Amino acid sequence: MFKFFSPLSIALKSFWLSYRRAYRRTVYVLLSLSVIAGIWLVSPHPGQAISLPELIFRGIQVIQLSNLSDRQEVSIGEQINKELTGSEVKIYRDRAATRYIDEIGQLLAQQSDRANIPYTFQIVDDDGINAFATMGGFVYVNKGLMAAADNEAQLASVIAHEIGHIVARHSVKQMRQMAIAQGVASAAGLDRNLAVQIGVELALRRPHSREAEYQADRLGLRMLGQAGYAQSAMIDFMKKLLNKSSPPTFLSTHPATSDRIAAMSQSIDPARADRGEGLNNAAYRQKIRQFLGS
Repeated sequence: MFKFFSPLSIALKSFWLSYRRAYRRTVYVLLSLSVIAGIWLVSPHPGQAISLPELIFRGIQVIQLSNLSDRQEVSIGEQINKELTGSEVKIYRDRAATRYIDEIGQLLAQQSDRANIPYTFQIVDDDGINAFATMGGFVYVNKGLMAAADNEAQLASVIAHEIGHIVARHSVKQMRQMAIAQGVASAAGLDRNLAVQIGVELALRRPHSREAEYQADRLGLRMLGQAGYAQSAMIDFMKKLLNKSSPPTFLSTHPATSDRIAAMSQSIDPARADRGEGLNNAAYRQKIRQFLGS
């Protein structure tokens, strides 16, 4: 049905729309300024002055770690990954090897309590025995660790453990604790750029707590079994590495490894410990030689 509007009604409507737009802009500016004020009051003040546009930009980028959504966590994880792979770690780009790691990782991730987020599995071109994870579903496994494992189940056990850290959001909790300790978190939240910097630091140089390691072990062990792998592989790999003359970074930066082995041994039914896939050492060695040339 066609409606006729008088010139007066059109003018009044135009005025009302202009008023609403101006009101919304004012509210957004006030909200941004309130966030900026929160950061400014509790953060260390740099010697060099920061311009108002920069403060507003930083204010809009503030995040709340206490109620970080899955989408926000994945987004920050992507930025952390970009920083890590850009300057901190060298990624091994062999497609077949990456596909192999990804297939194992995706199978395990689907058995986790956070199968709803995307996972990215990458190989670090480093002969050291190490693996780590960052928030948002990013897992990194060194070439050296792949070569050190006797079979696929042992490799999968390490990947499952790292997924366990992501499931329990250990990096998010560590980031919050570190931001508070450094005095860079405010009542409004944490600057997103600072969050990324802290995330990179945590990934490279900050071991998890004893409690976090126990939890990641429990979650990883459960995933390992549900994915069809023999759970004994997680214990076997840890024992193998501990028997080395100098334990690798993967274990030396993690507290109470012998206690963790004892706890896992109690969690596994001895009658079912060796039941499952991935225990064929010869098949694994052949595959690894194909991927890594070792």
